[in-house]
Amino acid sequence: MTRQPYDLAVIGSGPGGYRAAILAALRGLSVTIIEKADWGGCCLNRGCVPKKDWYHTARLIAYQRHFAGRGISGALQGDMDMAWEHQERVVKTVQDSYLDYMRNLKVATIEGHGRFLDPETLEVTSANGDTRTLAARHSIIATGGAPQIPAPFRPVSGRILTSDMLYDERPPSGRRVAIIGSGVIACEFAFIFSMLGKEVVWLARSAPLRRMPFSPQARRTLHEAFDQHGIELRQGVSFETAEVHDDGVDIQLGNGETVGVDWVCLGTGRVPYTDRLGLENIGAGTDTAGHIQRNARLQTAAPNVYAIGDVASPEMTANHAMSDASVAVENILAGNTREQRPLDVPVVIYSAIEMARLGMDDDMAEDEGYEPAVGFAAFEKDPCAQGQDETEGFVRLLADMDSGALLGAEVIGYDSGELVQLVSLAEDKDTVLRTLAHGTFNHPARGEQIGNATDTLASKWGLQEEIFGH
Repeated sequence: MTRQPYDLAVIGSGPGGYRAAILAALRGLSVTIIEKADWGGCCLNRGCVPKKDWYHTARLIAYQRHFAGRGISGALQGDMDMAWEHQERVVKTVQDSYLDYMRNLKVATIEGHGRFLDPETLEVTSANGDTRTLAARHSIIATGGAPQIPAPFRPVSGRILTSDMLYDERPPSGRRVAIIGSGVIACEFAFIFSMLGKEVVWLARSAPLRRMPFSPQARRTLHEAFDQHGIELRQGVSFETAEVHDDGVDIQLGNGETVGVDWVCLGTGRVPYTDRLGLENIGAGTDTAGHIQRNARLQTAAPNVYAIGDVASPEMTANHAMSDASVAVENILAGNTREQRPLDVPVVIYSAIEMARLGMDDDMAEDEGYEPAVGFAAFEKDPCAQGQDETEGFVRLLADMDSGALLGAEVIGYDSGELVQLVSLAEDKDTVLRTLAHGTFNHPARGEQIGNATDTLASKWGLQEEIFGH
């Protein structure tokens, strides 16, 4: 056992674990980070980073529908094989940068599987079976999740792939691909695969993003974008069998129909990864969905052990993992004074249209006793959006009628993932709209519509005093 305990041990090097290690080291703590697989976790190696790389390629290809009107000739064609090679290079570059930065900050990196022996002692087992123990005053569990594989599917290399397998091995040959699921992963892959030259057969039990609190206007805009690109979801289907053979996969649906494809990609979500962590040795439990139980300050049953990201957060996004990391490290340093507010963390969907949101929707606000006021601004007449030929979408702000406090926000359209940050960074939601109303914006720029939505909200609902200050 190390004679001098670390101030912080982090298990898992995904976006949450990596950020926690970096933040703690920058604040002067002695830190070790433990990783049993690829440095950077799912997000870097099999998730948001390679997917965002592919999304950029897909968006370039989709944009060619405007070429003729802009005086550009020629056509673009997607190649998933080449796209896969490109993301591999990006991932390697980012991974090297991650490791270099941790080395520069003197973060100790340990390869192996970490588990708790007690709240202040961890055992790490390397790939060859060697074990070592280390002591830590505080620990953060950031082990992420694993693909959820629903019956009757089972992973088969080259035929039935999870989203992890898609990036672990070169995409299979064959143009006709079934995408299974209706959540974020499936919605994103349906668009990306289509743009990369695949004939997508999209099958799911439910409507797209059914569990996400997007407004009816946002859902309608998404469906219109899918229609524009010829992407169709067959929803309401059930699955009986998935038979793999030499030429592809036959999926038998509940109605007796058989759908034949070259290969299948499962976009059916993820489950928390808690395997062999020794949670019983720190008194920590899991909920019915398998997430590690924690309080609002992200502490487990052991007060010095925190759980962040997919392993504990029902939202299961990289954004929530990174936000959790900030909260956990601040609580370690400041004595557990900060609570996480998961609704305030932006959620972004990269599909046929980009979609971003944070905070409450109308129903949540009313359930909490608020009377919601809405501010709306469309990109349809925005000069920047007009110049980009990307006029779909809007900004929709939700405020409390009594105080003018921001309750929620949606930004739908091109680069919404960048724009939503204008309303996400303020810690005090009571004054964020006043800040926006008194802010200055670049012109012409899409961000102006956030200011316009704020102005409209104040004027329409009699909130001039609360938002403009007069």
